[in-house]
Amino acid sequence: MEAVVLPLELIQLFRSLDFPTQQEYEAWLRRNLKVLEAGLLLHPHLPLDKSDPSAQSLQHIIHRAFEKPMDIGKNGESMQTFRTVVMSLACRSSDGSISETCHWADGFPLNLWIYQTLLEACFDLHAESSVIEEVDEVLELIKKTWVMLGINEMLHNICFSWVLFHQYLVTGQVENDLLFASSNLLAEVGKDTGGSKDPIYTKILRNTLSLILSWAEKRLLAYHHTFHNGNIESMESVISLAVLSAKILEDISHDYNRKKKDDVDYTRVGNYIRSSLRTVFIKASSIIQAPLNMNTLFQMVQTYDKL
Repeated sequence: MEAVVLPLELIQLFRSLDFPTQQEYEAWLRRNLKVLEAGLLLHPHLPLDKSDPSAQSLQHIIHRAFEKPMDIGKNGESMQTFRTVVMSLACRSSDGSISETCHWADGFPLNLWIYQTLLEACFDLHAESSVIEEVDEVLELIKKTWVMLGINEMLHNICFSWVLFHQYLVTGQVENDLLFASSNLLAEVGKDTGGSKDPIYTKILRNTLSLILSWAEKRLLAYHHTFHNGNIESMESVISLAVLSAKILEDISHDYNRKKKDDVDYTRVGNYIRSSLRTVFIKASSIIQAPLNMNTLFQMVQTYDKL
């Protein structure tokens, strides 16, 4: 499989006669061409010189197919030209030699988009907040794409944590098990953070965790209003996501050594409590239309600090 460029093989295998209508074939062809364009031209595994003859040739073929759809498989000569330029781009190596492994889907961020789409197959189509019963078997099959997509255990953990977190959001934030599972995977991510100096992995971590932390803190900074009897069980997972995200972000930042790891938990949770108390006090004061007593607020904060 490492030497197979799947979209190329599909384009060569299927003809317009294999589809119910010409329009369906053309739409299918465009999708596969877009995958090749993303993997080989827009987000390649290795930096690509725009003046590369193969790159220019493939770009021309793709643009021509977008403007005037054609049955590439009908013309043996055009298909051979198409295959030649695709394979020359897919099998490039850093030293200029021909690689035995095709790199058509392991360039960032295309590989992550594909992998996240595969992970979404773990959810039940009829109950999207639940995973399918065969989730373990499906994950084992998905992991077989690691070589082709350039995925490892660390990337898998952060991708799956994000997919679980995102699924929790898009399904109405009702299934706490998704949030709990996302938090558990994030804990595994935290264990591996110090062992990787890969700039791409660091970028993925920073972007993903910043989104999760922002979402969690928006709820925790006013948790008295966010949580109630109907969703209080999710609060523990939200706190866990916030603290873990903050710890990992501290870990990959240049300022990490200035603060002890244990201080992150205390500092974050303390900020959430103080902020939420302020929010409650301000809202209560506005309701009773009484002047805001800042001395009382200060005393409440001091009381917490002594706990």
